[in-house]
Amino acid sequence: MIKQSLFKPAWFLPNRHLQTILPSIIHPASPVVDKERVELADGDFIDLMWSQARSDTTLLILHGLEGSIQSSYVKRILNYCNRHQIAAVLMHFRGCSGEPNRLLRSYHSGATDDLKLVIEHLKLLGINKIILLGYSLGGNLVLKYMGEDDTDPSIHGAVAVSVPMRLDICSDEMDRGFAKVYQSSLLKRMIKKLKLKKDLLAQSRFSFPSPGSMRNFREFDDCFTAPIHGYDGAEHYYQRCSSRQFLGRIEKPVLIIQSVDDPFMSARVLPEKDELSATVTLELSHHGGHVGFWQSNFLKPQSWLEPRIHRFLVEES
Repeated sequence: MIKQSLFKPAWFLPNRHLQTILPSIIHPASPVVDKERVELADGDFIDLMWSQARSDTTLLILHGLEGSIQSSYVKRILNYCNRHQIAAVLMHFRGCSGEPNRLLRSYHSGATDDLKLVIEHLKLLGINKIILLGYSLGGNLVLKYMGEDDTDPSIHGAVAVSVPMRLDICSDEMDRGFAKVYQSSLLKRMIKKLKLKKDLLAQSRFSFPSPGSMRNFREFDDCFTAPIHGYDGAEHYYQRCSSRQFLGRIEKPVLIIQSVDDPFMSARVLPEKDELSATVTLELSHHGGHVGFWQSNFLKPQSWLEPRIHRFLVEES
């Protein structure tokens, strides 16, 4: 089902770039969390950040590209969960928790293998009802997971926000106009992390160019993301990992929160109604930017996302 969102942007924040940039630079207080390191069988690790509440029903949060506990949208959702006594845990992707991961492999838009490992870890802790929440890249990963295989019985539903459902289109859009500013900022962080792995790059069976020579996401994905993670170039990676192709196979309740004016993509990433399974709702707004969705409370901007996500949790609990 595709339906119109009830979100209305603050009258002084109608622009898609304002909706994207201001929420990302206005940081709330750091949430009170408990850190847990999960050691993996391949010698690597994943760091989890737990909210203060504990329950056998838990919200598992996946951040976006180069996101972390330091991202403003992550702080907002964890603070919201702490205020409302919602059990939640942030899954840091490999290398995103402030410490380089130990292997050459990192994370990418389709790395559901790591998500499955974390789900198994939560089950061992006695958590038997999990709802997934993914932002941007994390949203793509969540939707892919929900539709690629039979989901684990512990997964009861999912929310995905501002999802790049066609990675190829998004990669091209990020290399145009003002979107290049976003691309440049993210690419610098990705390159910086790769430079820290120069010894691992040198030991690889692949011959890599200098990370600093990468000019856009497509070049980076073609030269690094794809070969490191087993894909035959950027196009193969985009084809295999774009979540749009999985939407018709999803069998559990899923809410996709998406803005038509998202500057990280174009409307061409959006699926048609017949591409969605009966359990998927695509909630579209005309405005909202990328992981923005700020409304106004009189003259004070405030986030609309967290209460909307909470309503889904209540409906599916």
